[in-house]
Order: sequence, then C-alpha cells, then structure tokens
Amino acid sequence: MSRLPRLLMVSAFLPHTDGSHSVAADLADRLNGETESIIRVSSHRSGVMRTLDIMATSLRRRRDYDVAIVGLYSGRAFLWGEAVSALLERIGRPFVVSLHGGALPEFAAKHPRRVARTLRRAAVVTAPSRYLAEKMSPYCSGIAVVPNPVETARYPFSLRETIQPRLMWLRTFHHMYNPELAVKVAARIRDEYPAVKLTMVGPDKGDGSWQRTAECAAVALRPQQFEMPGGVPNTEVPLWMNRGDIFLNTTNVDNTPVSVIEAMACGLPVVSTRVGGIPYLLTDGEDALLVPPDDTDAMAGAVRRLLTEPGLAAKLSANGRRRVEGFDWSRVLPQWREVLSRLRRA
Repeated sequence: MSRLPRLLMVSAFLPHTDGSHSVAADLADRLNGETESIIRVSSHRSGVMRTLDIMATSLRRRRDYDVAIVGLYSGRAFLWGEAVSALLERIGRPFVVSLHGGALPEFAAKHPRRVARTLRRAAVVTAPSRYLAEKMSPYCSGIAVVPNPVETARYPFSLRETIQPRLMWLRTFHHMYNPELAVKVAARIRDEYPAVKLTMVGPDKGDGSWQRTAECAAVALRPQQFEMPGGVPNTEVPLWMNRGDIFLNTTNVDNTPVSVIEAMACGLPVVSTRVGGIPYLLTDGEDALLVPPDDTDAMAGAVRRLLTEPGLAAKLSANGRRRVEGFDWSRVLPQWREVLSRLRRA
C-alpha cells in the first residue's frame, strides 16, 4: 500500500475526561500508520484560542504537511473553518472540507455567500450522509458521501425477540437533543408498565438541560425507574447499550448520529424523531420507528408497539444490525484513503 500524504487535521480535538472519542480523532488514529505524520489541531476549549491555535499551527508548520482535512461546523465553530480554509488556499495547501452537524444547512441558508466561498476553496468536500450532501449541494457540487463509521465488532449483537420496557438514551445533554422528551415518554407508559426503566447516558453540555431532565425525572418517575450516570468512555458504550431493549432518539436537530448507529449495532430497536438526516439513515417500519419531533404521545405509542406487536422488535433489531454493517470502518476507511490518495496524485 502506498503511503498517504502527510496530514494536518483541523477539528475540535478536545480532551474528553469521560474517555469518549470524536470521529476526527478516530480517523487520525486509524490513518496514523499510513502516513509519515499527522498534525492534530486544536485541543483548546475556548473558541478564540482554538481559532488562534489552528491558524498559527497551519502557518508555522506548513512545510510539515501536504494535505489538510478541515471539519466544518455551524455557528461560532464555522469561523475557524472559514478562516483556516482561506489560509490554506493562500499558502497553496490542498484540503478536504468535512461537513458536520444537522444544523449546518440552516446556517448555510443564513450565510450562503460565506459558506459557498469556503467550500469552493476545498479540493474535495465530504459529508457523512446523503441528507447533508443534498442540503449543501446549492453551495457546492460533487459532495462525496463518506459515512460516520463504527467498529461493529466492538458492539456485541443481541437479537431482541422478547423485550422489556428498558429504555436507553445516549447523547450529550443539550436542548437541541430534547432529553426531557425521553423522561416524558417513560412517564407516559409508567402506569401501564410499572417495570419501565429509563437510562440516560451522556455528558452535561452546560446549557441547563441536565438539570431540567433530572428535575423532570424526579417528579415523573420513581427512583428505581430512572438512571443518569453521566458521560461514559467509548469502550463502555456497548455495555450500557445492552442494558436496554429500546433506544430513544429524541432530538430536534440531527444528521447521522453515531449513538443511533451504535444502538442498531447492538440490536436495540430504535424509536426516533423524524428530523434532519434521520429519514435518510432509517426506514420507518423496516429498521426503526419514526415519529414527529417533540411528540410524547407518538413516541410512547411507538414504544407500546414494540412491546406488544409480535415480531416487530425482532424485525427492527435484525434489520438495524444489517444496516449499520455498511458503516463499519473496514468499508469507510478505504474511502478516506482514496480521497487522500487522489489529492496526492493531483
């Protein structure tokens, strides 16, 4: 195998005290032995310091890399992606822009010229889903779909033929993921299924969602019906997933959530809101049940279907696992190799 070009990887390489790992960090680890060097930037939590670090490193070490991969997000994080793309163009370094986040299309609609200008500078633009590629196509043609990968071998599969009302939620506690909806769903079926247990795993984003969810659960559920352990290391995600039988994805904004892919890899039937890229990832009635956003009755009804409708849970469980095997690193990593090799040849 020919060596890949030396890389500069621009993303939020934050130190995760809970042991979790971003897709960018995983990609850097897996490419590490296939190139002479990989420069990762930045680990600063402050947006201003991160931007300064990215710009300074990209310029100061410009002779130490051949190609860059730049993660592009919405909101304030767009600023450092926009700034470094201009710098890389100025110093003549080809780069890949990797699109992220279900809110990016909305951001692009508000700032079309800035987004289009940033994407035009890139040699290649990738998106983790067909949804994001389609929504961003007005600003850039020829976006390559390279999925968010998982190592499916890490996720022991258990076919859910007979299930219990054990509900699992795994995400960062942030208002756009609507964690309180999971508590409302558990409360809605509590009298019908007294053995219901809701486990909500994830770190606190700091916007008050953690506190509101805990307060809601304290009122609506008994202590034995609710668990909220916080963030957990990536290595422990399969263990936590397999404590549940039904995965709830309650989000109001989404693209291709890794947590949903992880749940399907473990065999949990998924009940998800029908938002953003979710209908591109999941097929209602085939590998998941999809409901309108922020609809307690609809999501609780979908949970009841899984608990009462013969064969439904097993069908979604088996089909979900088959679906996510297409997201395995063994299939996704060669796509990244081809993108980078193409840039080196060019």
